[in-house]
Amino acid sequence: MSAAVELKNETESPKRQAVLDAAATLFMAQGYGAISMDAIAREAGVSKATLYAHFSSKDQLFATIIGEACRHKMGAADVLVETDVASTSDVGEALRAFGIRMVHFLMEPATQAIYRVVVAECVRFPELGQAFYDSGPAHFLSFFSDWLSRQMQAGRLRAADPQVAAEQFVAMMRGGIQIRISVGLPVKHDEATIERHVANVVDTFLRAFGAG
Repeated sequence: MSAAVELKNETESPKRQAVLDAAATLFMAQGYGAISMDAIAREAGVSKATLYAHFSSKDQLFATIIGEACRHKMGAADVLVETDVASTSDVGEALRAFGIRMVHFLMEPATQAIYRVVVAECVRFPELGQAFYDSGPAHFLSFFSDWLSRQMQAGRLRAADPQVAAEQFVAMMRGGIQIRISVGLPVKHDEATIERHVANVVDTFLRAFGAG
């Protein structure tokens, strides 16, 4: 059996998924600090040996939960932004489709629950904040800035620092949505409202970075 097949089988292991599901449930319900690896093993119905065979530490387990949530919910966006477009107008369409998926992801209850855990406990557990940032925002900004860089090199966007452009796009897209959701305030989330918000952000972004 090849290493690639072994890795694929390891990733698809039912016990591994049971551990991820159990850990996510416990973290969101009780917080990061209150949950031990023993508790996760019990909740998942696996032995400690099986748990540690998949995840060497609690912060690695948390990082995997974040990374897989991003890949599952933003997976189509990964494909979108890693694919070069054909024209300047296509850049706007790509950004709009990407932005809509991003807003939906930010508004998901599970996304917000994990975010609250990180904010509440990252001071006591610095490794938690690092795991969250590396597996979520940093990963996202890396491939998004690479995509923006390709569009700049092709002349579809104005030459600028792609990392800064990526961070500014994300900041505008989050806008006041994430902070209101994070503190439990109501946010309009019908499709028309989301599409208007995304269209306004993309328009502002292209005014700053558009090739014209």
